[in-house]
Amino acid sequence: MAQFIYKALTPAGEQLEGQMEATSRDEVIGKIQAAGNIPVTAKEMGTGFSLENLLASRKTITQKQVGEFTDQLATLLNSGMPLERSLSVMIDLIDEERLRIMVEQVRDKVRGGGTLSDALEEQHVFSNMYTNMVRAGEMGGTLEITLERLSDYMARAKELKDSVVSAMIYPTILFVLAGVSMFVLLGKVVPSFKPMFEDAGIDLPTITQMVLSIAAFVQSFWWVMILILVTIVVLIKQKLKETDFRLQWDTKLLKLPLIGDLTTKIDIARFTRTLGTLVDSGVPLLSGLTIAKKVINNTLLNKIVGEASEKVKHGEPLASGLDKVEEFPRLAQQLISVGEETGKLNEMLLKTADTYDIEVKTSIDRMISLLVPVVVLVLAALIFFIIFAIMMAMLKMNEIAG
Repeated sequence: MAQFIYKALTPAGEQLEGQMEATSRDEVIGKIQAAGNIPVTAKEMGTGFSLENLLASRKTITQKQVGEFTDQLATLLNSGMPLERSLSVMIDLIDEERLRIMVEQVRDKVRGGGTLSDALEEQHVFSNMYTNMVRAGEMGGTLEITLERLSDYMARAKELKDSVVSAMIYPTILFVLAGVSMFVLLGKVVPSFKPMFEDAGIDLPTITQMVLSIAAFVQSFWWVMILILVTIVVLIKQKLKETDFRLQWDTKLLKLPLIGDLTTKIDIARFTRTLGTLVDSGVPLLSGLTIAKKVINNTLLNKIVGEASEKVKHGEPLASGLDKVEEFPRLAQQLISVGEETGKLNEMLLKTADTYDIEVKTSIDRMISLLVPVVVLVLAALIFFIIFAIMMAMLKMNEIAG
């Protein structure tokens, strides 16, 4: 099977462009004609290695573009425009080629009698959560409302992710600068004093000898240190692919001060918002749990939700499956329990997500307020230690000279 790019005209004269998987060019033409359209061109996409093909293969649809697609489609449907017409209007508005081709393929599938959820599922761009919500919206006749919820969900999820990334930029830069400063100081500055001390012919203080030895090692074997660091990172990444090791790692991660609490809150915020959005759109709770637990990165929390799902499968409330689980926050358990008791589980799940979104931002601010001064103090202490060692040797030189 090969990928073909085609152009065709509808009986009304509207131009169609898209991609199609087929065994030959004749098959593509036949499918176009079978759909009642007039084929114009059908060319096989290049499969050999070239810079153009490499760039094309890397050009994928981003989550930002998916969010914009969702928001625009929801707006058009809410205006009373039919689905097929809404997709056609969007094609005219889209400038990015890959996205436009995808929407054309979705529109053609819908035009041929298929459902929007099936058309989106075939694109391998949309998550299981996305397609399941669209399917539930189609079945309930609330597609435009479902798309609005999806758009809101994606916007809030992106906001949470962006807040975490933005907050970690400053500490990361600080760590990098601290590391580079120490390497420059030990690899370049300190060794320049060694010839002067050797010419003086004095017995150097122990602290100075220690600093000069460290500097000599850094100057001669800096590449070994980098190689060791890279090797450790690669080995850990490989080990994290092992289920048992990953579970042990994630279990210990949750017990770390500050980091463990932040990790828990981020995953709980993602899980409850995803599950709440799914349930709010008409997806059954059990199906929603299966989908929502996939957004949990920590394997221990994922396992806890999976065990709770099994209890729900046997008729127990979700809250009872999470009750008395130390790693799952007590506040989240109580809010879920209240939601089930009042029949407003979707609302309480979304409220839980909002609560933990705020908690995440608060925890990040608290962590940075503690982390930055610690890094600065440690760096200052190391620099003072090095300067003190050099000054001790220079004072001894002055004593002998005097």
